[in-house]
Amino acid sequence: MNITEYFRSNNVDAESIELIVTIPTYKRPQQLKLTLQSLVNQTIDKKFAVIVMDNHEGTEGAQSAKSCMTSADLNGADLNGIVILAHDRGNCHAYNAGWKTALLEFKNFRYLAVIDDDEVADPRWLEELVNTAESVGADIVGGPQIQQFKAEAHNVWKRHPVFLPHYKQTGPVPILYSSGNVLISRHVLEHMPSPHLDPMFNFIGGGDSDFYSRCKREGFTFAWCNSAQVLEDVPSQRATFKWVNARSLRNGSISSIIDTKRSRNRLKTLAKSLVLLGISPFRSAISAIKNRSIVIGLYHVQVAIGRLLAEIGVINEQYRNPENK
Repeated sequence: MNITEYFRSNNVDAESIELIVTIPTYKRPQQLKLTLQSLVNQTIDKKFAVIVMDNHEGTEGAQSAKSCMTSADLNGADLNGIVILAHDRGNCHAYNAGWKTALLEFKNFRYLAVIDDDEVADPRWLEELVNTAESVGADIVGGPQIQQFKAEAHNVWKRHPVFLPHYKQTGPVPILYSSGNVLISRHVLEHMPSPHLDPMFNFIGGGDSDFYSRCKREGFTFAWCNSAQVLEDVPSQRATFKWVNARSLRNGSISSIIDTKRSRNRLKTLAKSLVLLGISPFRSAISAIKNRSIVIGLYHVQVAIGRLLAEIGVINEQYRNPENK
């Protein structure tokens, strides 16, 4: 794994750190500052450190993180952590670099949290995630990414499945799907083989869903914490039919790939994809009527088509150019 340490704050006491927050970043230095500021404002009384993984060939994100950790951009606030350069391109490589660094550098942390560099955490974010993990006894806890649309965005996008959280109530859940807001127990990372996220998902996304699928097979449990919210900006280019269609097709492709990895039987996955394609018009019609939106109703058909496209190797790599994703 090709990793270079770019910066380490002087006041990192590795032995006393109970929590790690990892932030993958790619060409978003200004948004990263807002993310880091939201971590300074956390109310949790446990000591935590931040690991920022810059995955760009430049060092804009690393420079921004260093500036924040030296208090130059956080109004004198104290933020402990390490900034690394994950030289191998791809979001899975970035996550793996951060998680590996956490395990090597911080021997006593109990939980590792993940937040994206375009998200701002609620002040009680970490506290709520940890409380839910301990009260429910879950190994992995997720929370909602609340989408913040531009004023001109049409209301239909705010209700579309690609932008909505998968769950609404705090408590045990069957599985999670996103790593943009999650807390993982240390023993999960120690048990699961490295690299934790499969690099085959580097540019299509879904490495997190695949990881959760493998964790579930190993017997690890999941929970949802609806009060552990992060706010995520939605760029104008995402609130369009073109982007939502591409994301919906991609979601279907990821589902098919994970099914094939799990069953190791392509014929079985193909049969499932064909069945879902056959019933998708009926599911879409019901959804369109329920939501009073043809665009929302189309989601089931789009996912089914995406699954079938994956069977013939046609997959949209939305993460190839993250700034446009």
